[in-house]
Amino acid sequence: MPLSKYKGYSLRNKVFWGFLLICFLSITGSSALSFFILRNNAIEQSSTDLQRKAESLMSALDYSVSHNHVQTQDLPQILSNDIFEIADINNQDIIIYDLKGNYLISNKDVNLIAQKKIAIPELNRILKSDKRVDFNSYDPEIDANVTSSYMILKNNMLEPIGIVYFPYYHNDSSYFNVFKRYLNYIILVNLLIVIFGVWLSWIISNNLTKAVTKFSEMINKVALFENDPKPIRYYQNDELNQLVKAYNSMILQIKEQKERLSFKEKEEAWREMAKQVAHEVKNPLTPMKLTIQNFERKFDPADPNIIEKVKKMSKTVVDQIDLVATVANAFSQFAQLPEKNNETFNLNSEIRNILNVFSDEKIYFHANKENIMINMDKIYLSRIITNLVANAQQAKDETRDNIINVDVEQRQKRVIVTVEDKGVGISDDMYDRIFEPNFTSKTSGTGLGLTMVRKMVEDYKGEISVKSEVGKGSTFTISLPTNL
Repeated sequence: MPLSKYKGYSLRNKVFWGFLLICFLSITGSSALSFFILRNNAIEQSSTDLQRKAESLMSALDYSVSHNHVQTQDLPQILSNDIFEIADINNQDIIIYDLKGNYLISNKDVNLIAQKKIAIPELNRILKSDKRVDFNSYDPEIDANVTSSYMILKNNMLEPIGIVYFPYYHNDSSYFNVFKRYLNYIILVNLLIVIFGVWLSWIISNNLTKAVTKFSEMINKVALFENDPKPIRYYQNDELNQLVKAYNSMILQIKEQKERLSFKEKEEAWREMAKQVAHEVKNPLTPMKLTIQNFERKFDPADPNIIEKVKKMSKTVVDQIDLVATVANAFSQFAQLPEKNNETFNLNSEIRNILNVFSDEKIYFHANKENIMINMDKIYLSRIITNLVANAQQAKDETRDNIINVDVEQRQKRVIVTVEDKGVGISDDMYDRIFEPNFTSKTSGTGLGLTMVRKMVEDYKGEISVKSEVGKGSTFTISLPTNL
């Protein structure tokens, strides 16, 4: 069965979509990892730049106030010139407050300074810390993050004399720009990889599913009891190779088992056949023996009716010999069916010709098409139809007319033949044994007719079945391939 007919996703699609999912997860994962790495690097770089700038500013300011014992009130005068030089060298604005948070000096115009006094909570936090204190904010006018850094300025006696403030502007979107450029490259590279991967996965999945489908078809043939299952030729050294080895080993075992079963079946069949032949031959031999013994005991040459008695005995013996010959001929026909000589012919015309033999019976023929062509042996067909119609005749119910209907119907590439009678029917105890080779419901006969019919039907890969109801009649149905 093709994979497309299975419910759900085929193995090929599972492999294909699984690979695409892996590619998607790989792109997503690498992009997310790159984003976090670039962001962390940007944050670390900003922190490093801020630390370096702070150290540079404080070193310059410390140097400016280290020559004399400077106090807070001296700062505007001492740094009046140096603060501009330091700000230019570091490219950084500087504002200095006293220890109470009041503005003292800056490299900027005092009118441009928004914060003339440090708020009390911030001031307390700055004075309590001996390290740099940072306050982060966002400036929408320049679309940048601002880190406001405060440090304590000390004189040469290491006494606090002022608070140094400088704003550090850093744009976090810079790493987004880097990330976007990186993402463009990684998407392009991954897209090429995905295209190649899709092509490769499609080829691999196709080869895999073709191999699996082939194995499935071969196994199905074994499951359908194919006469000669073939081994699979597979030369790849992979996991499927083990499956192939197991399959090939299995069919060898199946062949051996079939040969054993075939031998046993043939042996059993011939035993049953020998029993049946012995039984059928024994039936006429017994009356022949009794007739001769009785004649010998009563033989009187002087009897005026002796000639008539001899003729009567001779007729009895000849009749029994003819019966033995009939039995032998029936078993010979069953054991040796003629070689099939297939030809293409109109089934309707051939069955009509066969039914002409039974012209004295009420036999009606029907077909759903005027011309139903079939390829088979005409002798086989004749024996099949003749046996079924003859059985239908012999099943006649004496209380009513026995009407026999023979119907032929073509359904696509198969032909259905039914033989229906209005006879006595088949009782339940005989129903399951109707096709057995040594079974008959008649007082005479070999019981091989229906067995031979079934064998000939099965020789053409056909099927035969029967439906019957006591007192109403029986219907035999044969299904045959047209073989065209």
